[in-house]
Amino acid sequence: MEPSPLTPGIDILWSDALSTAKHHPCVPVEANHPLYILYTSGTTDKPKGIVRPTGGHIATLCWTMSCIYGMTEDDVWWTASDMGWVVGHSYICYGPLCAGITSVMYEGKPDRTPDPGQYFRVIQDHKVNGLFTAPTALRVIKREDPVLTFGSKYNTKSLRTLFVAGEHCDHETLTWAGKALNVPVLNHWWQTETGHSITASCLGFGHNLKPPMFSAGMPFPGYDVRILKEDGSPCQLLELGRIVVKLPLPPGVMSCLYKAPERFINTYFNNFIGYYDTMDAGYTDENGYIYVTARDDDVINVAGHRLSTSALEDVILSHPDVGDAAVFGVPETTKGEIPLCLYIKNKNCSKKEEDINNEIVQNVRDLIGPIASFHLCAPVQGLPRTRSGKTARKSLSNLASGKKVIISGTIEDPSVYMGIKQVLQKLGYAKNAPDPEIEK
Repeated sequence: MEPSPLTPGIDILWSDALSTAKHHPCVPVEANHPLYILYTSGTTDKPKGIVRPTGGHIATLCWTMSCIYGMTEDDVWWTASDMGWVVGHSYICYGPLCAGITSVMYEGKPDRTPDPGQYFRVIQDHKVNGLFTAPTALRVIKREDPVLTFGSKYNTKSLRTLFVAGEHCDHETLTWAGKALNVPVLNHWWQTETGHSITASCLGFGHNLKPPMFSAGMPFPGYDVRILKEDGSPCQLLELGRIVVKLPLPPGVMSCLYKAPERFINTYFNNFIGYYDTMDAGYTDENGYIYVTARDDDVINVAGHRLSTSALEDVILSHPDVGDAAVFGVPETTKGEIPLCLYIKNKNCSKKEEDINNEIVQNVRDLIGPIASFHLCAPVQGLPRTRSGKTARKSLSNLASGKKVIISGTIEDPSVYMGIKQVLQKLGYAKNAPDPEIEK
């Protein structure tokens, strides 16, 4: 492989820069001194500048490497994420390095770099022991390499555990990844605002390596997690509600929003007095496991029945010809709203679109029931996802409803919206919707 030519005055070799670098002593700061400002992905609203305190964040991250992820100083850790997002900040940079653990930094997508076997190659080449990635990345690999034509070329026996977070992980993808890598796949739940897990299966505490399907683990120390109804009363076991955390919050959580103190209070603390509002929906079981179903905005109200988009997506993604999917609510005269699904077909799928659509509708009817009123689905070439892997469902719902859509700067491929608009119009939606515009 030939090295790329360097442009004088612009390009600098890392080795040259390192050889002339000077040591700079550490600067003592107060524990609550701002460490960084990180903007959220903005799937439901305009991005918010999260201000992170230094002391509590570093201490907590260092501890989580052993108590959640089971890593030691002799291990190799790989967070396959973007340094520009909270997962990259917390677990490519600060967490593993402060704990003295080797951290792999990888630049590139999970496929077409040059093929979908690159995650497996990195695990083999660097003898990775723990991997943390987003369900979106796993779905891409599964869609492009379902029978591991590329992945099976590599030895991944060094890997002990795979952790996923960032969005709901459907059963089909979770099961496929576990078999492909021959390791436990553990889902855990956290937010840009918290900087580390709210719930998890903690290896350092001896938690079950096979937690209940779809659960995100148990509350992490410091979080008093509750499930509340809209009126603030507690939900029953297995009853869907708003996930909140009783105050005070643990060390390391955001200290404020950058230059937005009123928005900070109104967004997170005014909806449920005495609680931090996660704005996620979910439920808990009799053993204390937490199940995060979706952002509360992603719960569809069909004739008074609240349906989680993730529950519908789980069924749809179980279809052998579906590689990815997004479900969102669209207006309906008698029922208020009904679900609509846009999906991406697996590579080399030859089945007719009509047949796939009919099978998806029947699967939802069989497994969710007629209550879902599900009959709208269509394939698309791409879905709007943020660079952190989240689906911008609210923008899809707004587009289908004919509302103006401003594409957040965090959307990885804004071009997908035009193709989606055309598909929605064929289904009878987005008829008078203006073309989506990129945020200025």
